Amino acid sequence: MEGNIIYSLLGNNFVGYSVSAILIILFITVYALIAILAELKISAWMQRRYGPWRNTWHGVGQPLIEVFKLLQKENVTPDRADKVLFNLAPFIVFIGALMAFAVIPFGEIFIPSDLNIGIYYAFAVSAFGVVGIIVGGWSSHNKYSLLGSMRAASQMVSYEIPISICLLAVATLNNSLDMSAIVSNQSGFFWNWNVFGGSGDVSKLIILPFTLALFIMYFIATLAETNRTPFDLPEGESELVAGYSVEYSGMKFAMFYLAEYTNMFIVSALMTVMFLGGWNSPFGDFLNYTWLQPIWFILKAFGIVVLQIIVRWTLPRLRVDQLMHTTWKVLLPFGLVCFFVIALYSMVIL
Repeated sequence: MEGNIIYSLLGNNFVGYSVSAILIILFITVYALIAILAELKISAWMQRRYGPWRNTWHGVGQPLIEVFKLLQKENVTPDRADKVLFNLAPFIVFIGALMAFAVIPFGEIFIPSDLNIGIYYAFAVSAFGVVGIIVGGWSSHNKYSLLGSMRAASQMVSYEIPISICLLAVATLNNSLDMSAIVSNQSGFFWNWNVFGGSGDVSKLIILPFTLALFIMYFIATLAETNRTPFDLPEGESELVAGYSVEYSGMKFAMFYLAEYTNMFIVSALMTVMFLGGWNSPFGDFLNYTWLQPIWFILKAFGIVVLQIIVRWTLPRLRVDQLMHTTWKVLLPFGLVCFFVIALYSMVIL
């Protein structure tokens, strides 16, 4: 907790924890509204159409209007569903995403909880969402929901393996699982970022192709982890209607939707920490003031979110066999090769 501005002002007590939680929830709410608007506008731009335009100025209030619409919808529970688990599943999915924010380092003094194993904590709790998806699909008593949840389980568990390899490689390169330490090791100009081999002398050019490959592999794996196109098979509307969320309506459906966008930011934040210098300015000490660090961090992470949106509206959906082929026969072997090269580099040269 040391160095956190919340605890410096309010103390390491219940009030400090509560204020941190409130700030995180407010951030998630504002971010989700902006991300949904970006999705609507970018998809319209890519398809040469107007998109949201009439509701409020240039349609900027459309996400907020959608929220009010969902609040007014009736929350229907199917008669043959397991009512307790059915109503609990959306909260399990969202809580898993919310817990990961506890260790996201927005700046040197803007860290809710600075754990020494922060990377694995964030990876573990964000993967907890698959439990809620399975519970929601099974408890709905609908064959499409069950098929969607089984797809999600097989997909997310499979792609967690290349993600964990990328995490291990970066932890090995930086000799730490502490996200603050990993970000501090990337201080200086942008060529010190891990995506370019990390800080050091010209010897880092040896591993530059491998760190760049890990960055690309991690991005691909996170698309599958967040059920984004071309890996959106659990929600395949052409064959499963809406997948695991087909029986949900109103705010229970909105919780699944919110969890998806929250997970998009989490994986983007982890990518920012591991590969893109975290809160550090790309220009070294220039514009690297303490109060600007969260802005740099959010801009980098949101830039990756925008890239995820662009990919969604560019690529077609894969088949199930293609999805599994990608992780087991492409990402996993390449990831292991990159990991072993970085481990050897760390032992011999660093």
